Amino acid sequence: MTMRSAKLTAPKKIDVMTEEAPKIKDANEVMVQVKAVGICGTDLHIFHGERADVQLPCVMGHELSGLVVETGNAVKSHKVGDKVILDPVIACGTCPICKKGHPNVCSSVKCFGVHVDGGFQDYIVVPEAKLYKVPDKLSFEQATLAEPFSIAINIASQLKVSSGDQVVIIGSGTIGLVCLQVFKGLGAKVLVSDIEDAKLEVAKKCGADKIINSAKEDLKDAVFNYYPIGADLVLDAVGSAALFALSVDLTAPRARVGVIGFDAEPAKIPPILITRKELTIVGSRMNCNRFPEVIEWFGKGVLKTDLLISRQYPIEEIQKAFDETIANIKNTVKTLITF
Repeated sequence: MTMRSAKLTAPKKIDVMTEEAPKIKDANEVMVQVKAVGICGTDLHIFHGERADVQLPCVMGHELSGLVVETGNAVKSHKVGDKVILDPVIACGTCPICKKGHPNVCSSVKCFGVHVDGGFQDYIVVPEAKLYKVPDKLSFEQATLAEPFSIAINIASQLKVSSGDQVVIIGSGTIGLVCLQVFKGLGAKVLVSDIEDAKLEVAKKCGADKIINSAKEDLKDAVFNYYPIGADLVLDAVGSAALFALSVDLTAPRARVGVIGFDAEPAKIPPILITRKELTIVGSRMNCNRFPEVIEWFGKGVLKTDLLISRQYPIEEIQKAFDETIANIKNTVKTLITF
């Protein structure tokens, strides 16, 4: 059986080619016919050639949904015809960290679509344990947002978000907007800042209590006008050292500051700022077995997935999809590739 496979063959160059579809080799594997895949910020970095840990050619795409079309002999949790989503995190499962239940920070952690070929192809074969069935009423397009929401739920857990928390989220891209929805669902009050009015309007539709364009007004002044003693929780959803440093300035005493970025530049934060207020700095990476919780949230019907989908392209136009997403990044939240 042949399939279409979209491979990044050089920075900024994706070739759609025909090749043999993968085959099930182990009894616990499942073949999925891919139906929709989201383009993530990680994919954009890989596309630009900015990830030294990615070997070309590669098939990107880790936010995927599809249909089960074949199962290995030992597979019990899935059957042909199931609508499924993929948890892309691959860990060793045997190290002390994995045994403690934290595969997302395993020292040898990998990810489908980054270190292993991902979803920008008609078929993918993955271990049974990496797949989760989703409600039939959820469209394949909506289901691609499960992976970003798994990240948001992990962040919320790490930061112990609870009802009544006064929160600041810096950045209203995909991660900022999914965190906004999860935090609001947990009862928090949320101020969202960005420098793009179009994305802030989406944040407002997703439930933001207050939106601030930090290119037009001072964010620190705006935060302390809204939260007189500062925020209980600040999340830099952009992921830069400079914004991490700014996050500390926006806090109330005893606040939590979330760190999710991979900026290797040092952040200039005097320790006295952390000590004086007894701040807690918390990191969060990918997701930690959060997909069952995502499915519960989907079942409640409270997640506004359609507001996040800005563009859709068929697999044959994937080069155009990347080029136009980058050219229109100011007003694009999530681009989908469909099959």
